[in-house]
Amino acid sequence: MLRVLAVDDEKPLLEELLYLLRSDPRVRSAEGASDATEALRRVTRALESGPDGADGIDVVFLDIHMAGLTGLDIARLLAGFARPPLIVFVTAHEGFAVQAFDLKAVDYVLKPVRPERLAEAVRRSCEQLGRSEEGPPAAVAAADAPVAGVPAVPAPRRLVAEVTVADRAPDQIAVELGGVTRFVAIADISYVEAQGDYARLHTDEGSHLVRIPVSTLEERWAARGFVRIHRRHLVALARIDELRLEAGTTSVRVGAAELQVSRRHARELRDLLMRHATG
Repeated sequence: MLRVLAVDDEKPLLEELLYLLRSDPRVRSAEGASDATEALRRVTRALESGPDGADGIDVVFLDIHMAGLTGLDIARLLAGFARPPLIVFVTAHEGFAVQAFDLKAVDYVLKPVRPERLAEAVRRSCEQLGRSEEGPPAAVAAADAPVAGVPAVPAPRRLVAEVTVADRAPDQIAVELGGVTRFVAIADISYVEAQGDYARLHTDEGSHLVRIPVSTLEERWAARGFVRIHRRHLVALARIDELRLEAGTTSVRVGAAELQVSRRHARELRDLLMRHATG
């Protein structure tokens, strides 16, 4: 079972987070800290007491925007310890996901926090620590319980940042930010960029971060004309404006973006573009 420290400088949000964490049977204890100084003091005490000490902390659920040191600053400081606790970022802002995963965060949960989303972060933490799980949180279990006279229907598993490819229609992908779900037409996506466990979908209007591997999108969207050009990029073939060969390197222009093509994908891409142009 997990020993958790939650850090947020907004008291109502901290209390809500602690309530949800304490409702999860996989969490042995959940304590709160309202600023960076208190958080660092508690973590330092935990590290001094050792992994099996009374003050031990396994996971820190950490807000990013706080007065003084930010959550990212705290994570960088904790990374300097020999055996730091795991980090789960809990924030209303999607724009720090890449930095968060560079800091080896276990998960990146967007506010407002949903019980099932927090349960997934707890599951990931248990998995990384090799702890056994004792079942889903009570709130999630209750939601899944059958109702008399009503056929049981399995609830879909949400992968939040959040994304489900077929939530609404096969021609759209659902993305969620701050509790608001938007539906992005796959035809509007120019290219996809891998960012750790996430993928950033680029359109003419902007970009959207979703928690789904690029390799999964490559498989699902191959029939829609998306091709892998690099381990970091998946591109809509019809959106490629130029193919450039310079000094032994290959790149493509997609709108205003210039993307490198890896050697292993260069020949296949050229063949596909030729067939597309003549077809």
